[in-house]
Amino acid sequence: MKAIVFRDSSTPLEHTDVELAAPKAGEVRVKIAAAGVCHSDLHVKRDEWEAPAPMVMGHEGSGIVTELGEGVTSLAIGDHVVLSWVPPCGECRYCRSGHEARCQKVATVVAPKGVLFDGTSRLSRDGESLHHYLGVSSFAEEVVVPASGAIKVRDDAPLDVIAVVGCAVATGVGAVLNTAAVEPGATVAVIGCGGVGLNVVQGAKLAGAERIIAIDVLPEKTAMAVQFGATDQIDASKGDPVEALFELVPDGVDYAFDAIGRTVTTEQSIRMLGLGGAAVIVGLPPTGAKASFEPLVLAEADQRILGSNYGSVRPSIDIPALVDRYMDGQLKLDPLISGRRPLAEAAEAFDDLEHGGALRTLLIP
Repeated sequence: MKAIVFRDSSTPLEHTDVELAAPKAGEVRVKIAAAGVCHSDLHVKRDEWEAPAPMVMGHEGSGIVTELGEGVTSLAIGDHVVLSWVPPCGECRYCRSGHEARCQKVATVVAPKGVLFDGTSRLSRDGESLHHYLGVSSFAEEVVVPASGAIKVRDDAPLDVIAVVGCAVATGVGAVLNTAAVEPGATVAVIGCGGVGLNVVQGAKLAGAERIIAIDVLPEKTAMAVQFGATDQIDASKGDPVEALFELVPDGVDYAFDAIGRTVTTEQSIRMLGLGGAAVIVGLPPTGAKASFEPLVLAEADQRILGSNYGSVRPSIDIPALVDRYMDGQLKLDPLISGRRPLAEAAEAFDDLEHGGALRTLLIP
């Protein structure tokens, strides 16, 4: 099959032939319908995150199950699935307690080692083993993934749209509904109105937030956020967005979501809080980045800083529910998709993302 292989930041991405082994026990093969290009992939491409290489890239996608490994009973050939980059092991204490986004085996084996649950890869080229990215590697014509990472969804949902549910939508909406548990009537600020940030905005709308303040350095992105439910806009290119926010909400906000993950935006999200507020870090920074805050202020104001990994989702429950909400008209997905490119144009899709010209580009094998 064809796939996109990454070696290091100094080497161009390769659109090349790759061998994919058959699924082992507890795994399935999926024919990819569409794969989204995310900032997490960009972090890897820039060598800003430690990731095992060479690897087949991609962690967001959708497709159709074509083969079952031994013992798989939760799926059938022909099922439509959204891929989850956290395939819960179901055995660790976090999975058993319902916190599947914290799966210990994913955090210690699958993600850092670039393998599947048994510690080996199904990907190779000319005898060289290739690593999986986050247990998915969706920039390919096919994937082999743990069955728990292939989430069955309704057959009438368009696969070339719902691919974005597997990361951008689950991460953004989940951060609001699960991690922060935003209450009706709350005031919310969202820093960064890209693919994830817009989903934070529409998650806040779903939660019944009274005021949703969209913040970005690109006015066209905050304007788009209004379509997703934002009530106010701040152009961060024109001055300190914290000062601008306090002009709108003198007491500060109940929740501030950093959907970018830069040191400056994390610190801004903390400074935007009112009494009892929570800053939620959704966007992921480069490895080693550090932010600062005043602990005394945080304590006296009864404030919190929350990290949100994958929107604290339970994939098998939340992903089908998000697809249902899209099909019922409660969630907007189509405007998130800036364009579609063939798999061979992965490098161009990264350029689109890096230059701020895209929310989500889908690669179509």
